[in-house]
Amino acid sequence: MPPATREDLLRRLDELAIVTATVDHPAVFTVEESRVLHAQMPGMHSKNLFFKDASDRLWLVTAEADRRIDLKTLHLRIGSKRLSLGKPELLMDVLGVTPGSVTPFALINDHAHGVSFVLDAAMLSAEFLYFHPLVNTASTRLSPDGLRVFLRSTGHALATVDLGAG
Repeated sequence: MPPATREDLLRRLDELAIVTATVDHPAVFTVEESRVLHAQMPGMHSKNLFFKDASDRLWLVTAEADRRIDLKTLHLRIGSKRLSLGKPELLMDVLGVTPGSVTPFALINDHAHGVSFVLDAAMLSAEFLYFHPLVNTASTRLSPDGLRVFLRSTGHALATVDLGAG
């Protein structure tokens, strides 16, 4: 099955009655590149990291854009084995996106439920969250409750970890 497109995702969000707003913008590949856009889109922005651990388990970790994450100890915080960044080919095979477009919305493509999703607990306190809609040339806004509804629709659990503590 080919990966979902931006249009497929937005249609799914609409079918789930999740209120969203999508803003098109130039391609961004890093949090630093996206800072200028954040001022125009009030809400909490994210950084998204795709990992493979030492036992070949796959992880998607989503944190507030400015959160400093200690990659040497992250595995202890999320309950995994040692982590390494997932290769672009694996990212495309499993989540159907390219580096720079990693997003919780890509879980729509993980039909085998092989990716464990971890959200920085601080993100649940935001009024709005922004994630790329499978491409890094746009950002889609939704509420934390909307994210919960979306995740349930994909069959993925929402695990939260305070990535700011310790």
